[in-house]
Amino acid sequence: MSTPVRVGLARVHGRSMLPTLHPGDLLLVVHGARPRVGRLVVVRLPDGTVAVKRAVRREPDGWWVERDNPREGVDSWTVGAVPDDRVLAAVLARVWPLRGRRAVPD
Repeated sequence: MSTPVRVGLARVHGRSMLPTLHPGDLLLVVHGARPRVGRLVVVRLPDGTVAVKRAVRREPDGWWVERDNPREGVDSWTVGAVPDDRVLAAVLARVWPLRGRRAVPD
């Protein structure tokens, strides 16, 4: 049985996704959506932290995710692939703020 799809909001904290996302950005996310290579996802890291990362590739043991800012944060280079059950949502769009930045992060 598949996981039901739910729409929600997520707030960005930290600087690991600069310049794509900034602290305070509000994102529209879909819980239960399948990740797509190159798109942003919300994951639960091994220490329990919930973070936005870029889905880079599918690995046998989960998703390889990376940060856009190599000087900040944690990603699969540090913790390895993120298991499927720890990929919580796919990012659809930034809903706030829209000024001066693309509404849909790549």
